[in-house]
Amino acid sequence: MSTDAADEKPAFRYTAELAGEIEQRWQQRWEERGTFHAPNPVGPLRGDVPADKLFVQDMFPYPSGSGLHVGHPLGFIGTDVYARYHRMNGRNVLHTMGFDAFGLPAEQYAVQTGQHPRKTTEDNIQTYLRQIRRLGLGHDERRRISTIDPAYYKWTQWIFLQVYNSWYDPEQRRARPIAELEAQFASGERPAPGRPWAELTRVEREGLLGRYRLAYLSEAPVNWCPGLGTVLANEEVTADGRSERGNFPVFRRNLRQWMMRITAYADRLVDDLDRLDWPEKVKSMQRNWIGRSHGARVRFAVEDAPGGEVDVEVFTTRPDTLFGATYLVLAPEHPLVDSITTADRAGAVAAYRAEVSRKSELDRQENKEKTGVFTGVHATNPVNGARLPVYVADYVLMGYGTGAIMAVPGQDQRDWDFAKAFDLPVVRTVQPPDDFDGEAYTGPGPAINSGFLDGLGVDEAKRKVIAWLEERGRGEGTVQYKLRDWLFSRQRYWGEPFPIVYDEDGAPVPVPESMLPVELPEVDDYSPRTFDPDDANSEPSPPLSRAEDWVTVELDLGDGPKRYRRETNTMPNWAGSCWYQLRYVDPTEGERFVDAENERYWLGPRPAEHGANDPGGVDLYIGGVEHAVLHLLYSRFWQKVLFDLGHVSGDEPYRRLFNQGYIEAYAYTDARGTYVPAEQVEERDGKYFFGDEEVRREYGKMGKSLKNVVTPDEMCEKYGADTFRLYEMSMGPMDVSRPWATKDVVGAQRFLQRLWRNLVDEATGESRVTDEEPGEAALRLLHKTIAGVRDDYANLRYNTAGAKLIELNNHVTKHFPGGAPRALAEPLALMLAPLSPHVAEELWAKLGHDESLAHGPFPTADEEYLVEDTVEYPIQVNGKVKARVVVAASATQEEVRAAALAEGKVAELLNGGEPRKVIVVPGRLVNVVL
Repeated sequence: MSTDAADEKPAFRYTAELAGEIEQRWQQRWEERGTFHAPNPVGPLRGDVPADKLFVQDMFPYPSGSGLHVGHPLGFIGTDVYARYHRMNGRNVLHTMGFDAFGLPAEQYAVQTGQHPRKTTEDNIQTYLRQIRRLGLGHDERRRISTIDPAYYKWTQWIFLQVYNSWYDPEQRRARPIAELEAQFASGERPAPGRPWAELTRVEREGLLGRYRLAYLSEAPVNWCPGLGTVLANEEVTADGRSERGNFPVFRRNLRQWMMRITAYADRLVDDLDRLDWPEKVKSMQRNWIGRSHGARVRFAVEDAPGGEVDVEVFTTRPDTLFGATYLVLAPEHPLVDSITTADRAGAVAAYRAEVSRKSELDRQENKEKTGVFTGVHATNPVNGARLPVYVADYVLMGYGTGAIMAVPGQDQRDWDFAKAFDLPVVRTVQPPDDFDGEAYTGPGPAINSGFLDGLGVDEAKRKVIAWLEERGRGEGTVQYKLRDWLFSRQRYWGEPFPIVYDEDGAPVPVPESMLPVELPEVDDYSPRTFDPDDANSEPSPPLSRAEDWVTVELDLGDGPKRYRRETNTMPNWAGSCWYQLRYVDPTEGERFVDAENERYWLGPRPAEHGANDPGGVDLYIGGVEHAVLHLLYSRFWQKVLFDLGHVSGDEPYRRLFNQGYIEAYAYTDARGTYVPAEQVEERDGKYFFGDEEVRREYGKMGKSLKNVVTPDEMCEKYGADTFRLYEMSMGPMDVSRPWATKDVVGAQRFLQRLWRNLVDEATGESRVTDEEPGEAALRLLHKTIAGVRDDYANLRYNTAGAKLIELNNHVTKHFPGGAPRALAEPLALMLAPLSPHVAEELWAKLGHDESLAHGPFPTADEEYLVEDTVEYPIQVNGKVKARVVVAASATQEEVRAAALAEGKVAELLNGGEPRKVIVVPGRLVNVVL
């Protein structure tokens, strides 16, 4: 390498160009040497495995066609720093990355262009891999997986069959094979409802078992989007009842769909959160989503129903307010609506229900304008005999409770609003405080206007009224949940096919394991059939339904060749991400989804370290809080089913969870409100201009739509990957969102350049390290830095770890201009390695080491240098720091007091007098009050 004559830069100055050469060379060496290969106890990846292991995992990325911006790698780099630090301390670290590759974007691109979603997805994966490999992430490449690989989704289908062939035994609180339930029915141990098991036809038996299976078919109300030709999950529907993707109208319809009985696990999913090392915010979100409520079911008799007396059952968490119920409300979908509505009200009720069917659940919940319609009948309040009008209203949902509520406007604001809109009475049943001037009162207080409950507190009143209802057969105490069963069907092409066929009677038949995977067929058209996007009555016609040679198939499933019809829906893309940590453990295993010994080693409970209640799972799982509920809830559900069936050793997938923040950036809009490219905006005199036009600056999450994207490729090209890594980790705490500022990246680059100059001769490229003894002060700072950096890395405080390294390097720069002493240079290179691994490897090699530092040793602090001989005390006089005094670390409070009062400025202020008070805070400060 020669000196550039134009700018006369030294040949070995640490520039972006040199950084790129170093980074590429070390990445190639790591790959050749298998530096990051993590051995398994058994199988093809077998090796010597220490007992001290660490499994670190990033949340499954989706390979988008637009590639990465600088916000995406934040968590990936953070995970890599953590993994590298622990690997340097001798631990066997499993760290890799795969791809959650099924998804609607690739399918929609296929609809527009005709290009197979696999081709689009695989191209995107290659782009993604090129970008993340440039960052030097220490992944075990042998363990990469992709959900679109048939060798992967074979086992997703196998897990589906385990769920399908199971039922939940509430007495044992676990899943059991459906064959055991079938045996109970056949032996008479469990009586079959209706006719004896032996008298039931095959279809009737399957129908009965389907009422227990953990995966089952159901005529379920779903979000049907004709414009996309598919059913959408609630989170894919906007507040105004349209699809998040494409902005098509969404309708509620009953469709035959596959469901997962996740509700059977509601209590375990709530209770086991206490065993997890997760952010409390995420636990609260899951608890709220599951929505476990203790309350009562109460039956209200409707005596004037057209078809005769019926009971309307409601669930309430506040049975103590029963005396305040002044009307009942049924959800528009409630099955009793038709039977209780009087003839003169039938037209109005039908029209109202049709109007509500065009609204999304979210819109109904958030709609502040209360609407409804009277059914023409009244119900009797069981505690006081009051006649309560029965309404149908959209603010009550069939999916929660019983789909009917007793409305207590005095204690519920939504009921209050409805009562005011329809001129219905309000009766308070809890005494508000004297200064309360609001509408509905939801706080505590004694019961009023409540007969035999008057004067009781809320909890005591609940217990008393539940007992009263149970004695009279009008209700009972119960537990209710917001959690609904998991809708598991999608009318799409690009997803895992179900391992299910239907026989001539339309009954589902599982495909035997020997026939897995059921692979996606080729189709000519990836789009749904042409629909009127505004037609709620259109029928789903998934793309797979047109692959007729694939759909209709002849199979021998044990009783001779027969014709079957395949399921034409596909699984949601959640399926592949429910269990991927298990496949990372054993990606080459062909006979089972994971070998039991490898699973126990990497994911099994650790009672010796964590107590008998350790749940097992990944040691550290890092990702965004946006997946706090659904992905994590679904993963936990599948893990618990697999645990119950004996397939895994732990009942939780992720032992510890960490949510990284976001990288945000400025965006700019012109006079039309249109975003302009942020990189082309200039600041002039405190204003911002795009060309000659002044634009408005705003702040938000980095993204393509805001035209404020900065890519890691740009940063690596301009500064080098190590500088980019160091800057991202130094911007602030990992769990806090932070603003991106490209101009500040140069600060990280300058630190690495100073460190490089301290260790390397920029003219020759040779080491400048000396054998000089550093001296007491330098050694004390060194070992203080080692102790601090170790603690920072272990607790994901990378920004403060970087600050400590900068402080130590500044000391070297100032006090050792002739070159860094080896005793300081080697620990500096080693401590830098997790953050900026390529340059650290290069420095380690220049220090004369033949082996990579990837496996350590990480420096250890010498306790001798951590003991302070002296302590400096700031001295406050009347609350303001006026002086400082240095005393021996062993000084008593009296000795500190005497030294403080003798200090020149303090003595001058005392002027020979005595202070009114002297407070010594050991090790911190002295406060003198004159």
